[in-house]
Amino acid sequence: QVQLVESGGGSVQAGGSLRLSCSLSGFTYRYSTYCMGWFRQAPGKEREFVSYIKSDGSTGYTATVKDRFTISHDAAEDTVYLQMNSLKPEDTAMYYCATRLAGDYCANVAYYYLWGQGTQVTVSS
Repeated sequence: QVQLVESGGGSVQAGGSLRLSCSLSGFTYRYSTYCMGWFRQAPGKEREFVSYIKSDGSTGYTATVKDRFTISHDAAEDTVYLQMNSLKPEDTAMYYCATRLAGDYCANVAYYYLWGQGTQVTVSS
């Protein structure tokens, strides 16, 4: 069974850091073209793009997290990480990782078809 499993969420104070992990199991993307992305959804809001990394190593970020968050990928382990620094209360949300076997539309939530179960991030002021 192909699945994504996130971990690393938690509760921190503003200015703190967290590192999220997302592991792919049941399949390997090692020889494929893909996007792996992080998205988040706060209560009462739509799911929004946070960051992606492509199989060629290129990355993208939404403007509100650029220079604070860093995405990386351990291709050998099929695991993607999101290092989140200088966290703000507005970063509070459920964070989801997702993947698609293509190298385009990586920032578009509608194009992803495999999602993890989510991990909660709560930032207090």
